Amino acid sequence: MTKLDRRSFIASATALGAALAWPSAAVSKSRVKWVERRDLYPDGVASGDPDSNSVILWTRRPFDSGDRHALTVEVALDPEFRRVVSTTRVPVLAESDWTCRVFAGGLRPATVYWYRFTDATGAGSRVGRTITAPSDEDSRLVSFAFVSCQSVNEGAQNAYRRLIWEDERKPAEERLGFVLHLGDFIYEVVEYPEEVAHRYGRTVYDIGKIPNSRKVYNFHVPTDLAGYRVVYQGHVRDPDIQDARAHFPFICMGDNHEFSWKGWQSTIQYDGEPEPAQELRVAANQAWWEYIPSRVRKASGPGLQSFEGPTVKNTPITKVDDDGFGDEPNNRTAIGSMTAYRALRYGRNVELIITDMHAYMMQDPTSRPEVAALDPGDFPNMFPQEWTEVLDGGRAYNGGNPPEVIMVGDKAVPNFRKGEAPMTLLGRQQKAWFKSKLAESKATWKVWAATNPTLDWRFDPQNLPLGLAAKPWPVAGYACTGGGDMSGSYHERAELYDFVRDRKIGGLVTVSGDRHSFWAGYSAKALPPQSFDPVGIAFVTGSISAPGMAEAMEYNLKKHPLRPLFTADRGNGKFEATCNLSLKRGVRSALEYAKSGDIEAARRLTNPDNAPHLEFIDMGGHGYSVVTATLETVQTEFVCIPRPVTRATTPDGGPLRYRVRHTASLWEGGERPRLKQEVLEGDPKLSV
Repeated sequence: MTKLDRRSFIASATALGAALAWPSAAVSKSRVKWVERRDLYPDGVASGDPDSNSVILWTRRPFDSGDRHALTVEVALDPEFRRVVSTTRVPVLAESDWTCRVFAGGLRPATVYWYRFTDATGAGSRVGRTITAPSDEDSRLVSFAFVSCQSVNEGAQNAYRRLIWEDERKPAEERLGFVLHLGDFIYEVVEYPEEVAHRYGRTVYDIGKIPNSRKVYNFHVPTDLAGYRVVYQGHVRDPDIQDARAHFPFICMGDNHEFSWKGWQSTIQYDGEPEPAQELRVAANQAWWEYIPSRVRKASGPGLQSFEGPTVKNTPITKVDDDGFGDEPNNRTAIGSMTAYRALRYGRNVELIITDMHAYMMQDPTSRPEVAALDPGDFPNMFPQEWTEVLDGGRAYNGGNPPEVIMVGDKAVPNFRKGEAPMTLLGRQQKAWFKSKLAESKATWKVWAATNPTLDWRFDPQNLPLGLAAKPWPVAGYACTGGGDMSGSYHERAELYDFVRDRKIGGLVTVSGDRHSFWAGYSAKALPPQSFDPVGIAFVTGSISAPGMAEAMEYNLKKHPLRPLFTADRGNGKFEATCNLSLKRGVRSALEYAKSGDIEAARRLTNPDNAPHLEFIDMGGHGYSVVTATLETVQTEFVCIPRPVTRATTPDGGPLRYRVRHTASLWEGGERPRLKQEVLEGDPKLSV
């Protein structure tokens, strides 16, 4: 959309049921008596889901009494509000936890705007900055950051300060248009410092007490809407998160922790049996909607004032449909309370296609109790890939001829999945939507915002020296880490990549989070010994602050003979992440480096068939990634910071570990994409 008149704007805003902020005919100096009072707006301001003519603005202004108050929102072309384009009164309601959303429309494409809120007394929010998207025909360079996994409870959000600092110093045409947040905006598993002072050597910070919480291990988790609201407040009150939300428009999709760590659909599970949690799913959706400004749809209909979630009951889900979806009315109603998958166009060069990887997913087959019979032995973080493929495929495995049993040595274990639907993360309806968006997109680059990564984790334990493990690896082939994300959903991923190949769709770029690590590589449905045929490129960003595998392994497996596959202890509390070598180059490479510290000797032992899809991997990476897209090329730059255990004291957010760029030229559908790697700063020698 390149032009939006007042009538069309009002129609669009009415569809959202929005408070309208429409520009006046003349630009003028503010007449609002605004005095900044950040203490009265403790959660700051934010903007979200920009298009070429509009954006959603947000704040939270809690009041001590009453159910409804009014705020004045101003939108201006300058931070001093001498050129105000819109002034509008909007409601703020107690039933929405005093959060306020405004549909600001009639704006110019590709333009920076400033906004602020003021109450009836003149007490005002901080000033926020936002940016509209270029028009669909605008071929200008597009740049955006993608981030994920911010643990305020266990880390510092220094990456955001670095992101802002670098953005402010870029030429205007290279500055970021938005930040894409790919999930785990919150961690609903909250530690209390008086109970757990440290984890993995990190200080546990107080982010508040969850009302009516449930204790799970050392964590407290929400059991209702009030609990989720407290967790969101604990995150958005972090000063660096708050500054980032005020500086950039955010486009967000939730991952697992916005609902429940090990949850799916409207089911939760901790140590015991799965539990129905339809009421909790609605509460989680409502809290996300209240604290994240977006254009997602909700079942209660258009309206930005309140969520008005449906009434559901926690009811056992005893059967699933042909797609593995819980066939129970409360489950369908709870999940349908909010539909978050959506697409956003950003100029001629980028279309974001954002998928929800948890609301519609089946239970991960490799997490079921029947899997206990499939014991590969004492191989940490490894599960035979061929077993995973059988479980993932269900009745569709091997062209609809799944085996009756899975052989574990000389023991035949019944294939409990042989009559069940193949695993899905997307669900039938969302998957059909996703395919249609891919096929219809006219953008140069089709950017799949997939919260769960698509790039395979793969080890080659069949190449371990004899006698190193207590028992031999039980199969002739490779190991994965099991299911749970798109890398282990072999059947569904193959379906999608076959669709891309058959429709000759070029320019597919997948960006993901969740793994707390940086990855760069190629989108392929299979790896050797099967045919390796990439149809796109894919990237995973390191966490903003949450701990990853490399850090965890420093504290685990201390007496295990396979520890060198994951970490090398260099003394004086120094470790090196040999898991990068295991995953990229194979176990022999990792063992050599752990023993000798000679990276060239380790590289000479590379198994080229283990990970031909990977150009880069760092299982200890924190920071963010920046995508820059033009008509001819797309670049993804990894900006990695040191482990963020304490808040940086410098304006730039502290030093960098490395900066690495991967560039691809546009390829046509059916051609093989190629990535060019440049190490711009630092020495990520175990990652390249």
